[in-house]
Amino acid sequence: MQKSDQHPVITNISDYLRHFSDFLPDKPALLYPERVTYGELENKVNAYSFELENRGIKAGTLTLVMVPAGTDFFILTFSLLRIGAIPVMIDPGMGINAMLSVLAHMQPEAFIGTPKAHLLCLADPRAFKMVKIKITTGHFCFFGERRLKRTTPLYCRTYPPYPYDPHEMAAIFFTSGSTGPAKGVVYTAGMLKAQIEITKTQFNIGSDETDLCTFPLLGLFALCHGNSSVIADMDMIHPAKLDPERIIRNINDFSCTQMFGSPMVLTKLAEFCLQNNVLLTSLRNIISAGAPVHRSVLESFRRLVSVKAVIHTPYGATEALPVTDIIASDLFSIYLDEPKDENGICIGKPVDPLDARIIEITDAPVESWSDARLIPAGEVGEIIVKGPWVSPSYFKNDNADRISKIRDPAIPGNWHRMGDLGKYDPHGRLWFYGRKSQRVKTSDGTLFTIPCEAVFNRHPEVARSALVGVRLNASGVLRPVICIQLKPGFYRTKKLIRELQELGNSVMITRGISDFLFKKHFPVDPRHNAKIFREKLAVWASKRIK
Repeated sequence: MQKSDQHPVITNISDYLRHFSDFLPDKPALLYPERVTYGELENKVNAYSFELENRGIKAGTLTLVMVPAGTDFFILTFSLLRIGAIPVMIDPGMGINAMLSVLAHMQPEAFIGTPKAHLLCLADPRAFKMVKIKITTGHFCFFGERRLKRTTPLYCRTYPPYPYDPHEMAAIFFTSGSTGPAKGVVYTAGMLKAQIEITKTQFNIGSDETDLCTFPLLGLFALCHGNSSVIADMDMIHPAKLDPERIIRNINDFSCTQMFGSPMVLTKLAEFCLQNNVLLTSLRNIISAGAPVHRSVLESFRRLVSVKAVIHTPYGATEALPVTDIIASDLFSIYLDEPKDENGICIGKPVDPLDARIIEITDAPVESWSDARLIPAGEVGEIIVKGPWVSPSYFKNDNADRISKIRDPAIPGNWHRMGDLGKYDPHGRLWFYGRKSQRVKTSDGTLFTIPCEAVFNRHPEVARSALVGVRLNASGVLRPVICIQLKPGFYRTKKLIRELQELGNSVMITRGISDFLFKKHFPVDPRHNAKIFREKLAVWASKRIK
């Protein structure tokens, strides 16, 4: 083990920066869009910490951060953590109205953002009525803001890091709102540290990696791992708009060795590379998550990288990441025995020491562990988890806590209900079946999205499909409908509908489905552009099924 890998006892994760600054001050922390060494980054964090404190931000200050991923974002986040303030990260992709609703409920005390972000204050001043400190990172200000100084003195004093208790709230990260109202997930200091350590060991990340950052939170972790980071040349709020040529240039110009990318990002890169005979040979560690990673994505991307490269497909959520992990080579072996995807998607074994179990499906709260009914391997139920990197609660949202948490007096903290369905196989591996809220209860039984959709996704003209339920009467029983998005250049025909019907009738689980609707574009989540808004599709379908 190198001396630089031997971390001191850390209670504040900004101390990871200080550690690498002490031992590797000239090593690049950021390579693109600007080059910043760990020594320079540490100096900037110290300088910003003093400046933010002088502006009135102190330990416990609830601080909204709306700055795009880049140098300022990472410096500000580490500075707030060093002070002991509570950075609040919200996904602008959820839409202005949803953001304003969230902020009115949250009532942040400080707001750091770009000039464009500060326009939100004009859109609804009531959502910012508790904000006393407004700081802009831009070159101009609106009324009531103060600019952040970008210059760093040649010599900067060391700002003493706030000594967090492991159970103390350190940050709030909002869910994207893709599967329900956006919720503020409480990250404790201990949870953040545990995530940094487990991602390093589970994904075999060394301090010599060059990381391509396509997601800000994981970019934060990469700096705590001692990596050199390349900020992907893309709009991380709208990843579907990425230009694959730019990302490929990032990877090849800096010989990136690892990257995180949602399945959509990997798909876009694979399509371009395969069409243009481009390889990504420097990559040796690829992590893909955020939505189910289908085997077709893995098979395509595998053709771009070295045979020694490892592709991880962890499963998790903002509230608990990672929960499970499995690598592509293992998946290919498993899928030889499970060729049709009709048993869900294998998401691997739980990451030790996290505990994951399956309970009976219910939409009702489970108040205590004694009320939870565990079900055996082979049966589909709801996935629940507990462990050192599982969030203890939501911020100021007792109703969400009541629905998502299960009290267990035998353990510190609670079990967290993932809201996802799955089952264990005889080998202790979890298989993902879809969101609990998106299951379709018919007169013949319950249908699950992932295995049903896999049947129709096999058709060569289908880009993706979505199972939804349409209520035709007051009984509550739903009629299953399959929505189809075709690949470019293909169109709805009688022949295609007949072939889809034959596919459905060939498999027991989809034999009762006879309704097919075609939609050019599916509504999807803004964060990963892969999770389908089946609830919106169901409303659309209900107007077309009689």
